[in-house]
This record gives sequence, C-alpha cells and structure tokens, in this order.
Amino acid sequence: MSSNLDRARSYEGKVGKQIPDGQKCVFHLTPEVGWMNDPNGFSLYRGEYHLFYQYHPYSSVWGPMHWGHQKTRDFIKWEQLPCALAPDTEYDGQGCFSGSAVEHEGKHILMYTGVLDRVEADGSHTIRQTQCIAVGDGVNYEKLSANPVITADALPEGSSGEDFRDPRIWKEGNTFYTAVGSLGSDGSGQIALFSSQDAEEWRFESILDANGKRYGKMWECPDFFPLDGKQVLIVSPQFMRAEGLEFHNGNNSIYFVGTYDREKRSFLRGEARSVDCGLDFYAPQTVETEDGRRVMVGWLQSWDNYMTPEDFLWSGMMTIPRELEIREGRLIQNPVRELENYRQKEVSCKGIRLSEQQGSLELDGIRGRVLDMIVEADVSRSASFTIHLAVGEGCETTISYEKEKGTFTTDRTCSGLKKDLLCTRSMYVDTKEGKLKLRLLLDKYTVELFVNDGEQAMTSLIYTPLEAEGISFSCKGETVLDITKYEIVLS
Repeated sequence: MSSNLDRARSYEGKVGKQIPDGQKCVFHLTPEVGWMNDPNGFSLYRGEYHLFYQYHPYSSVWGPMHWGHQKTRDFIKWEQLPCALAPDTEYDGQGCFSGSAVEHEGKHILMYTGVLDRVEADGSHTIRQTQCIAVGDGVNYEKLSANPVITADALPEGSSGEDFRDPRIWKEGNTFYTAVGSLGSDGSGQIALFSSQDAEEWRFESILDANGKRYGKMWECPDFFPLDGKQVLIVSPQFMRAEGLEFHNGNNSIYFVGTYDREKRSFLRGEARSVDCGLDFYAPQTVETEDGRRVMVGWLQSWDNYMTPEDFLWSGMMTIPRELEIREGRLIQNPVRELENYRQKEVSCKGIRLSEQQGSLELDGIRGRVLDMIVEADVSRSASFTIHLAVGEGCETTISYEKEKGTFTTDRTCSGLKKDLLCTRSMYVDTKEGKLKLRLLLDKYTVELFVNDGEQAMTSLIYTPLEAEGISFSCKGETVLDITKYEIVLS
C-alpha cells in the first residue's frame, strides 16, 4: 500500500467519527468524510454490488481525486469500505479520475483515468489523461505495472491527449471492451471504443459516436448498454446550452436510445433526451443485477451550485438507485424495488378534495423528511397544483404543476438558502386523462420526483433545517388527491 493511500484510509477512519450522528442521509449513499462526486465502478462482484466514487477525503470541496468505496447487497443499506485508490504514481499523481469495474476470474478489475499535470523544466505545461487498470479482491487493489494501458496515441489523429477520460469497461464473451470519452479533432466530444483479451493490451476499434458540436463540448462519463432490445448511450456533456426545457445550461446528462452494429462497432442513435430534469444530477452509471435488471445511480449534486453547509465535514451524495426500462422509445426510471422493504408506518388519505378557497391544506400523518410518498392527482379541473415540502422554520420547497404551460417546476428559493443560487427548474409533463401520478422520495436534503410511473425524473438538493417537516397541498381550481405515505426506516 502506498503512503498516499494509507494516509487517506487513516484520515477517513479518524475524521469520519467526528460527523454528528443523524446528520447524514438515511437511505442515500454519502461519503465517509470529505468530497464526493461522480459514481465510479458500479459493479457486481462476488454477489455484492460495489460502488466507488470520485473522492477527496481531506476537505468538503473538490481536490486531488481518490476513489472512495462502499458496497451493498440491496442498494439501500451501504457498507463503508476503505479508500480504494489514491493518486500516487507519475501517471496518476494529480488524480485518479472516473472509471468503471468488472469481475473477471474471481478478481475485481478497476479501470480509471490517470491524470498527469506538471510544469516541465522549460516552463511548458504538460497535461495528460490516460487509462489505467487496478486489480483487487473487493477491498485492496494493485495498479498494473503496465499502466497506463491506453494513451491518446491510440486515438484518431487530432484527438486530444488532455481530455481523454472516464472509461466504461464491460465483457462480451471472452473479450473486454471499454468506451472512453475524448475530444475529437473538431474540438467536440466523441466516444472511442477499445477491445482487449486480457484488460492489459488494448486495441482501438472505432468511434462509437461523435458530438459534432451538437450537444455541449466534452462528453464525460459514457455508459453504453443493451436494454429491452435496444442499445442505450448515456453521456454527460460539458458546456451545453439550454434548449427550451429539455436541456439546461452547463453540465447535463443525456441519453440516446438506438441500435448497435457489433460488426461495424458503430452506434446509430435516436433523439437526445435529458436523463433527469432536476437541479442536481450528473454522471450516472449503471450495473446489471444478478436477476437481469439494469440499475442506475447518479451524483446528486451540481458543479455550478455548491450548497453544502459550511460546518459539514462531507459533501455530496448519490441518487436512489433506479431500475431502468425502455417504454415507447424512452428511458423509464423508478426507485429500486428493494426500497419498499424499508417502508413503515403507512398513512393513506383517499379522495381528498382540494380547492382554491381552502388555501394550503395539511393532512394528519402526512409530514416528514425521510419518506416515500405516492400522490395521484386529478388535475382536470385545476389551473395549478402545488406540493409544499420541508415546511417550517420559515422555509419551504415547492413542486408545482401548471396546466396552461404543461409543466412541473421545482422551486427551492425559500428552502433556507443564504446564497444567490439557481433555485428553479421546470420540465414538460403529460397528464393521463387529466390525472398525474407522482412518487416523491425525501431523505433529509434530497427531493427526488418520479412522474407517471417513471416517465420523467426531477432531482434536487435542499439544505432546509431538519426540523422543517411540514407537507401541504394547494391548487387553483379543484384537485382530487389520493395520497399514500411511508416512512423509510433502516433497522
């Protein structure tokens, strides 16, 4: 073990104990201590699901990237494991960036981007991103002496050596494949495909897809997988311009449903769509479960709106893992079914008639900050319908439907923020014969909304005081509600 890795492990074990009990989320993965961003290495290994993540243990802001590590059997209860990778070689001394993992012959293979960033003797600045391998047993990992196993020299002429990262590794039969994001000769994103028989010597196969300056610039964190007879490519573009409500400015996560020609190693994509329309979602990664489901998790935070309270010794969390399927050409996502095993204290309110004259309506037993709530709303006679969350302490966050615009909007303006941050985001929604079905997950600081059985998702952070547990409902016109709420309890 290198001194850098040993130091990181000692630090996280010591300082993690200083975090107050009850401060962290209940059923969302958070780091032991320090900063967390992109999920990495989401994989099945020896019957357990491992999730690594970009990690800087020494502060609650981004720094030289390590790999944090946790595992689970059911995607809800997570076990903290020691830091898996630290920047400690020449080729990754300035960071072990994002990557992925696969099980092979009893070993756990991690593939990640190593970052070299140095000033040369002549004053010039060298930045290189290369792809590297570490092999381990689920706790300890050894970097290959052959690293880096892929350099930018293997890319088509004109491709960038500075922006070449985030390998997504998988196996088909006896062959390893990896899809890696890079900048092409036109200065926009492309996804390069490589193959290998041993995960050490790699051959360039093709450019799976290229941005063509259409969706942002660099395509980060690619994921490429079959689902329901189709092929899905997920990428996270940087420096993207908004296009109506479908995409937003800055860092997005988008997906394409298409077909994959394995002989030509080419992907024919369909229309681009947002993975999640909320304020805080980036860099999702998927795993195939033992029972054949495709499960996705994303980083529940934003690069452009840092909100972590100043007294927190940790920053960042992951979304609830979500089961994916294709329905009518769209990616459908719903919380993993295992979450239902932790539901307690059901409260059901049926046929609640809500009118504009009532103002904001509270219901007995419908409150809390750690919950799973299903709301079925007949909005056929409503001009608007609003759910008020985390109400109290002078705060609230709202999720509102507006019929004329056909939109849902999350608004955290009054959630307790003391900085001028982006607070609203909207998405178009379709009613089903005048009805909406909503599923809301709250976990202290998280709001995850799933609309119409997973047709759309909207994920956002709120750092409202935890004492603010009120929930109420209001509308313009008339709305009829069926509400079922559960507490989520991990015993």
